[in-house]
Amino acid sequence: MVHNKLQKIWYGGDYNPEQWDEATWDEDIRMFKLAGIDVATINVFSWAIVQRGEDTYDFTFLDEMMEKLYKNGVYVCLATGTGAHPAWMAKTYTDILRTDFDGRKRKFGGRHNSCPNSPTYRKYASRMAEKLANRYQNHPALVLWHVSNEYGGYCYCDNCTTAFRQWLKRKYDSLQAVNKAWNTNFWGHTFYDWDEIVLPNGLSEEWGSGRNTNFQGISLDYRRFQSDSLLTCYKLERDAIRKHDQQIPITTNLMGLYEELDYFSWAKEMDVISWDNYPSIDTPESLTAMTHDLMRGLKSGQPFLLMEQTPSQQNWQPYNSLKRPGVMRLWSYQAVAHGADSVLFFQLRRSVGATEKFHGAVIEHVGHEHTRVFKETSKLGNELMKLDNRIIGSRVTAKVAIVFDWENRWGVHLSSGPSVALDYVTEVHKYYEVFYDNNIPIDLIGTDENLENYDVVIAPVLYMIKEGYATKVGEFVEHGGTFITTFFSGIVNENDLVTLGGYPGQLRNLLGIWVEEIDALPPNQKNQIVMKKSWGKLEGSYTCNLLFDLLHTEGAEVLASYGSDFYRGMPVVTKNHYGNGEAFYIASSPDKEFLSGFLKNICAEKAITPLVKTKPGVEVTKREMGETAYLFVLNHQNHPAYFDLGEIQAVDLLSGSTFTGECSIDAKDVLVLQQSTKVN
Repeated sequence: MVHNKLQKIWYGGDYNPEQWDEATWDEDIRMFKLAGIDVATINVFSWAIVQRGEDTYDFTFLDEMMEKLYKNGVYVCLATGTGAHPAWMAKTYTDILRTDFDGRKRKFGGRHNSCPNSPTYRKYASRMAEKLANRYQNHPALVLWHVSNEYGGYCYCDNCTTAFRQWLKRKYDSLQAVNKAWNTNFWGHTFYDWDEIVLPNGLSEEWGSGRNTNFQGISLDYRRFQSDSLLTCYKLERDAIRKHDQQIPITTNLMGLYEELDYFSWAKEMDVISWDNYPSIDTPESLTAMTHDLMRGLKSGQPFLLMEQTPSQQNWQPYNSLKRPGVMRLWSYQAVAHGADSVLFFQLRRSVGATEKFHGAVIEHVGHEHTRVFKETSKLGNELMKLDNRIIGSRVTAKVAIVFDWENRWGVHLSSGPSVALDYVTEVHKYYEVFYDNNIPIDLIGTDENLENYDVVIAPVLYMIKEGYATKVGEFVEHGGTFITTFFSGIVNENDLVTLGGYPGQLRNLLGIWVEEIDALPPNQKNQIVMKKSWGKLEGSYTCNLLFDLLHTEGAEVLASYGSDFYRGMPVVTKNHYGNGEAFYIASSPDKEFLSGFLKNICAEKAITPLVKTKPGVEVTKREMGETAYLFVLNHQNHPAYFDLGEIQAVDLLSGSTFTGECSIDAKDVLVLQQSTKVN
């Protein structure tokens, strides 16, 4: 969809020519050509340059840059520039400024400093988007609209107070319904007038650590409201563009696992998902891979755009290490392997001053092409040309899915118990990592996703059961699917009210168990998972920690029991036959050895096999289009490694070499293997 004008993997990134003179522009373009750069994102932070006053707009700079780039073979991702409002606007209209969590009114400065419910911000942002669309709708350089930049951050101002009350009226119809949803009889917090509702921040309901909020219902709804408020800002700009341009796709750059916005809701309003990938030096490759898969899953497997990554160095981490030789190329291909149809950087030329002057760039401060970073980016850019249009539009297919839900994540985080050590993303990643290590494709999906294409669905820490979801999962299992969930699941409904009658609430019949109590111990205190009998890869005893459900079976088979403490002998792993399928419950957080054996057993029973046999540290993924399959082999290690293709015969699109049987791959190297018929 996004490649109509440029039929290849896009290569380039954020370009800020407004920071430089015309002679530098010409030198940049010369170097872009050397590097194979064919897409530049411009106007990301140019609002103050384009609109210098109330009704003073000057597009001269953008006109010149659009023409110059296009004439030199560089297409444009045109941003609306609304990620940071101008100083004159903040001076004239103070309602545009945010109020922070502690109730302090912000001054001008920084970015993401605009209140999403400010009438001033919404008016001028949508007006800017419309003016840009009217002017550039038919420009041959334009390939993508980029609304604002990295939406995020909450506001607690008077505008938001009024808007939140209106949002609540639309959602609940009556104040009585609000009181019921939030259980306001607790502590006598009952509301009798809409104006009595105040925002949950450091001055009111969230005065504690943020983890121990006094009323989760209001805090949960405020997160929904703020996500919706920022999404409304995006939609206003998108709709303003659509008045003039019905063809060019529209996106905004997401931030992966960013907690504050419900990206599944956002995805419904975006033509294509794009996101910014900035792992730190100690981020596991599997967590980056999981985030790529999550971004792909936002729109049911549709390819996404890697909108930003650094060519080498970041500037906001505690320790801003360089990407080691080969790593930029390796991580770029990892994104493509998981569904990206672009490799874009922030930034193309390193800024001379201000906040991000030490953030890496294709063109470093020295200003010429004789740098390690430029040589690596140039090599990658020219290498991507060899792939031409063969990869774009192809998809990853999987028979296993992990459920990831932002509202559930908020609910877990806001909970005043049972353990401060419980982290939703960490528990999801534990399950994902097993499939990653074994080169088994996996999708990350939301609760709205259709389950019929999967054999196995895993929902770690499914604390919140939204309306209708228990029925959906039950039907999936009844028709032969395998469902796996864990401790602290089925506890509450979408209003964060406990489902009475025994945990796991609405999942109780499906799982054939009920949970009486939940023990929470410091993470260093362990219990044991003792197998009742050997099962495939599992036998003997394993460790578990964090939370410990004390459960009773109601028809489920006990696969393992606790090994110690007063609940020694009580079930810790169960399996329940339900219709034609099975539902498993894991009542504690197990060690990796148990989880690996458990999930390998599940896969063996479902005939789900690794794409390719490899040693640890070698990642293999597959993208398919029609009868053609592309295997990506990535060696994340600092030494050569081996992998076994068996009878598969494939050609590496990067080197032209043919591979079959047992093969080797160099340290930090990548192979893109094409097979003419599908790989089974």
